[in-house]
Amino acid sequence: MTDLSGKTVLITGASRGIGAAIATAMARAGAELALNSRGVEQLEKTAAEIGELGRRVLVLPGDVTDRDTAHGIVGRAVEELGGLDVVVNNAGGSSFMVPFTALRFSGWEKLMRLNVESAVHVLQAAAPHLLARGSGSVINVASVAGLGATPGLSPYGASKAALISLTKSLAVEWASRGVRVNALCPGWTATDLNRNLWEDEAASAALTATIPMGRWGRPEEMAGPALFLASDDSTFMTGQVLVVDGGQTAV
Repeated sequence: MTDLSGKTVLITGASRGIGAAIATAMARAGAELALNSRGVEQLEKTAAEIGELGRRVLVLPGDVTDRDTAHGIVGRAVEELGGLDVVVNNAGGSSFMVPFTALRFSGWEKLMRLNVESAVHVLQAAAPHLLARGSGSVINVASVAGLGATPGLSPYGASKAALISLTKSLAVEWASRGVRVNALCPGWTATDLNRNLWEDEAASAALTATIPMGRWGRPEEMAGPALFLASDDSTFMTGQVLVVDGGQTAV
């Protein structure tokens, strides 16, 4: 397993799904963690499970779509963990599906705040620390939705495309300062957020028909790629989009 011993990691959206899977894998690899999400109860449950692995876990609940909250969370993580080596921007999602002509602008704004602005707030708070240290790895969890058309999910796809573009820009800006920035792009992954789709036999069959491997991804299958991006195994990798989608985008 990739070794993250001595590394400190901040993960947003860490209470469940992909975020929780990444947190557990990084703890098993030796990292100390600061975990954030809006849901306090589930976040504490996830942190307790990780704590049983013998790793230090800091619970930092809060809504990172709010600038002041995000800056406070990053500040506490830096102070209480003694620094940050890895930042995983995983907070995000989508709670609706609608044709563009029926989309309310408030819905557009909501997803931009959740999927883009949250990462901007966290990165602007973490950047002075990372750049002053001259090292670090940022992992922005985007989606294959940001790489192609997303009918019915246009604000979600646009927000993830924006996150991918931001990833590449920051990678170039920060490369000479020793900070790497990459994006992890999961394909269709079975989490609580899309349970209504993967538990619906017809809907699930329609989706998996577009995936060469013929199935949904599991949250744990996103953890290995995240570990790679966080670790010294990827020290010459920045500005890249690591796609983990069962072959969907290869078609």
